Order: sequence, then structure tokens, then C-alpha cells
Amino acid sequence: MKLNLVWQRAALVVALLALAAPGRAQDASLLTYQGADRAQKVLAAAQKEGTVTFYTSIAEKDLQPLLGPFEKQYGIKVRVWRAGSDKVLQRSLAETAAKRYEVDAIHISAPELEALHFEKVLQPVDDPVFKDLLAGAVPAHREWTATLLTVFVQAYNTNEIKKEDLPKSFQDLLNPKWKGKLGIEMEDFDWFATTVTEMGEAKGLALFRDIVARNGISVRKGHTLLTNMVGSGEVPLALTVYNYMPETARKKGVPIGWFALDPVIARANAIGITRHAQHPNAALLLYDYLLSPQGQKILASLDYVPTNAAVESPMKKMTLHMIDPAVTLGQMKKWSKLYEDVVLKQGGK
Repeated sequence: MKLNLVWQRAALVVALLALAAPGRAQDASLLTYQGADRAQKVLAAAQKEGTVTFYTSIAEKDLQPLLGPFEKQYGIKVRVWRAGSDKVLQRSLAETAAKRYEVDAIHISAPELEALHFEKVLQPVDDPVFKDLLAGAVPAHREWTATLLTVFVQAYNTNEIKKEDLPKSFQDLLNPKWKGKLGIEMEDFDWFATTVTEMGEAKGLALFRDIVARNGISVRKGHTLLTNMVGSGEVPLALTVYNYMPETARKKGVPIGWFALDPVIARANAIGITRHAQHPNAALLLYDYLLSPQGQKILASLDYVPTNAAVESPMKKMTLHMIDPAVTLGQMKKWSKLYEDVVLKQGGK
């Protein structure tokens, strides 16, 4: 199996910054300040700094709707550098190794932020909003916090499959009526790891082996491609697509629907503040904003799943099981091999 570049580079991180011992962090006492006047202090300090440098993987089209209101409301200029999570990880590591401390806040996929935590690029934050967030949104080290979730759902072609015939559990996929109708994305080993673990590892592995052996599974690269193939009917039922993809397609008239089998797995994107931030308080104000009901409602309006429980979410009635980034990094070799052996090799491409 050819692993996604994100995971290849994340796996190398462990060896990289051992060569780059961290220097003195910027004084960022407000990041853990809990006084009653916290909000006023953070705002004043942030406006004094006047700008924040933000590295992110957020979609280009969503940056202005999300960051424009922040700039207008607080008078803070957000300087953005955008790329995929793997490239943001690479750049952040390279700049830290070179002692070029340009970035203040980083918003990317949680496994890449966990790698940055491991390499001491980030620093802890204490935020009053933590109490309002979903379970699992804040790791024990508090060096990043989940702002939004990408939820894995199952998608089906509504011309090929009737809603009343949908499986009620993964066990139902053993039914021979699903033979030749199933599809999966080739790099979702972290979904597989979390799903199997929630089922009980031995039981979960046996179930997926049986599903693939009895009914086969079409392996495709890319969630967009897989979603499109469901819409065309080439793959009548896909096991791993991102929640917003079939919904967006459905609104455009594509014959596609989605549902979610338990356990429902979510992958987090998150924000962290760098240890050497030159504008730590402006970074903290942006951090607060993205986790606040205001920022979270904007994220929800852009079809992201918010992590603030006070904000309406299409997944609100579901129990979500978050992928643990530490497990993703620490056990990547084990689970990528199991995913390949149990699902990909047997399913074919």
C-alpha cells in the first residue's frame, strides 16, 4: 500500500527535530491566564501586536468568510499561508530547525499537530471555552484544540439502493445482497483502526475479513472520486466518505444519500499556538474566536462539523468517536499494514 504523503512525512517527524533543540519561547503568559478580566487583557494585548501569522490547510474558498469577520471586528490583520497539512507540517518543522520563527498559529489536521507537539513546536493553552467542547477535543497536553470534525459516513446511490434496504450495522454487510456493491477509500487506515478498536480488535478484524471475502470491496483513491462514483452508480455503497461530500452533491441534484453506521468515526482539524510565536496574544485571540460560538457558527455554515457543543451540528444526535492522533502516529505501521492485508489486498483496486 502506498501511504498518503501526510502519513509518510508525519512518520519521519520523530527523527527530525531531535536535531533541533527548542530555544527560549516567547513570553505568552496570557495563554494560560484565567483571571476574570482575561477577555479584556487578551484583546488589548492582541490589538497592540496588530497582526498574526496563520498557517492553515482550510480550503481557500472558506478563508475570507471565516477570517474576514475576525479582522473587521478586532482590527487584527491575519497573514495567511495555506497548503495541505503535510506541507504545513514540513514548513513549520523546517522553520523551527532554522530558528526562523514566523508562524504564530497553525490550523491543520490533528495528527500533524500532534507531531508538532511531540517536537516541542507548540505550547499549552488554557481556555474557558474548553468546557463547552465535545469530549476528546482537547488532549491532555493542551497544545492543540480541535475546532472542526470531518466525520466519516456511508454514502449510497438512491437509484440503486432504497433507503429502507440500507444496512443497520456493519454486520449487515455480510448479507450477499451487497456483493459487488461496496467501495472504500484506500488511505483510510486511521478510520479502520478506530472502527475496529471500538468493535473490539479481534472481533472487528474478523468481521471485515468476512465482509471482504464474501462480498468484495472496490478500493478507490480519494474521497471526492469515491463520492462521485457513488453518484454515478459505479459504486452503489461507499463505506468511507466525508460527511459534507454527499450532502453537497445531493443539493446539486445528484442521486446520492448518506447515513452513518455505529461506530461513527471523526477526524479532527485543530489549532495550536507556536512556542516561539512573535504575536502570541493575537494568536490567542484568533484561537478564542475559532472556538467561540461566533467562529463555530461560521464553520458550521461552511458545512464543517463544529466542536463547540453549543452550536447546532448535523451530527449532534450521534455519538462520535474521534480518531486519536497519538495512536495514528504511534501505531501507523501496524494499522496501515492491517488495513492493507485485511481490506485492500483482498478487495482489489
